[in-house]
Amino acid sequence: MQDRARRKDAGAADLLEERQDAVAILTLNRPEARNSLSLGLLRELGEAVPRLSADPDVRAVVLAGNGPAFSAGHDLKELTAHRVDADGGLAFYRTAMETCAGVMRAILSSPKPFIAAVHATATAAGCQLVATCDLAVAAEEAELATPGVNIGLFCSTPMVALTRNVPRKRAMEMLLLGEVLPARVAAEHGLVNRVVPRARVLDEALAMARQIAAKSPLVISIGKEAFYRQIEMPTAEAYRYAAEVMVENMMARDAAEGIGAFIDKRNPAWKGC
Repeated sequence: MQDRARRKDAGAADLLEERQDAVAILTLNRPEARNSLSLGLLRELGEAVPRLSADPDVRAVVLAGNGPAFSAGHDLKELTAHRVDADGGLAFYRTAMETCAGVMRAILSSPKPFIAAVHATATAAGCQLVATCDLAVAAEEAELATPGVNIGLFCSTPMVALTRNVPRKRAMEMLLLGEVLPARVAAEHGLVNRVVPRARVLDEALAMARQIAAKSPLVISIGKEAFYRQIEMPTAEAYRYAAEVMVENMMARDAAEGIGAFIDKRNPAWKGC
């Protein structure tokens, strides 16, 4: 998927969608613009993420990209074009940033795990998108960066996702220096989970998605929500909250089924309740 021709047919969508059983694949499809996140593409993502999140037939989502880059971040040409607006672009910039933040929040709040298949460069808001996904697989030659500081635009919104994925000093290094991070270094920092040859990136992401899809959708949903909620809490509060989540989880039919199947040495039959 990631190695399709760099040009796309006239009228082709900026966001492609396909299904492989219980896994949905969203592909950023602005190859000639290095999959930069135009307002139009952000709005397409803003529609697709909640829709897939609500689809009971979808258990996991893979986010990929077409062409020479995973995503170069916000579309700087589009942003620059709006400087001639009567307000100097203020309204457009606010809309673009709020729309982007809404997409990131929708991914985090989705009950479905999102896996980034990073076949090539991911910079600025593109790096933010990778950091926002629950899991990420990167190609050996892929590079990640938050280089806004180099062009007079600090990566403030990518910083939100970045600082929730990597140690503080590493995040500040990326944000202040704007240097490119090779995929293997990004993995060492915790920004991506696995680094594989480029030809295997999508397959690896799909394999992870299928492994998740084979588990109870209720349990995955409970676990993802709990993970992001507890991580923002003080330790004592997090334990109190997590204990209540465990109790709730134990009362579910799928918990009884899963434990019973383990004891009986058989495969569980998940019902999602």
